[in-house]
Amino acid sequence: MTQSRDRSRAFRALHDSGCFVIPNPWDVGSARYLASLGFKALATTSSGFAWSLGRSDNGVTLDEALAHIRAVADAVDVPVNADFEGGFAVDPERLAANVARAAATGVAGISIEDSTGDAADPLFDVALAVDRIRAARGAIDQSGTGVLLTGRSEGFIVGRPDLVATIRRLVAYADAGADCLYAPGIRTMADITAVVRAVAPRPVNVLANTDFATVAELADAGVRRISVGGALARTAWTGFMRAAGEIAERGTFVELSRAVPGARIEGAFGGD
Repeated sequence: MTQSRDRSRAFRALHDSGCFVIPNPWDVGSARYLASLGFKALATTSSGFAWSLGRSDNGVTLDEALAHIRAVADAVDVPVNADFEGGFAVDPERLAANVARAAATGVAGISIEDSTGDAADPLFDVALAVDRIRAARGAIDQSGTGVLLTGRSEGFIVGRPDLVATIRRLVAYADAGADCLYAPGIRTMADITAVVRAVAPRPVNVLANTDFATVAELADAGVRRISVGGALARTAWTGFMRAAGEIAERGTFVELSRAVPGARIEGAFGGD
């Protein structure tokens, strides 16, 4: 528990000033490699993990997610934020119980989304969404872990790209106890700046899954945390799919010749 609290304190300190990148590994190997590059914190990715199991995003069970989160947190010395999807429950009380279990895995942060998974009605009612954040906050406080809570509003990635409504939700989540605010899918600097100003002094996470901005530009806009979601996993899958597709369709192996040498990968994990 002491190590967990130390990581939580270190993670909170990263949010106090400046801007840092928190890349998203999808398994223990990718987590260890990212940590070796000097990143100060990591975050799990629900999509990347689900794909590693041959499933679509949001297709894993609570127990599978908890085991994965614990494995990643145990594998590295830096703080880890858990992409805990929607908390694996709709009801705030059940969500609180699940968050308590996640807080016990050794993570330093937990993110909770407000998406329903229903394309016809993709976001929880605001009042319910706020109650869910408040319940997560209560569970974390009761755990005594000091885990940092991120409140996510998913409108821009579920077909409801309304900046005013998104900001209204993020402000409400901050008032309900979210330590950090996150609206994946916002990309224009004007929108990002508007979010940063609206929730200040709470820190804002921005998703950089394309090259729409640099770290320096986002830092200048007041962003404190930059994640990449499933983009690193997608990049890995891109290389794999190209190479496998070439073999299946052409019977050639050109893409394999472009791969990183095995010795370099072995070296990253302590091999000779």
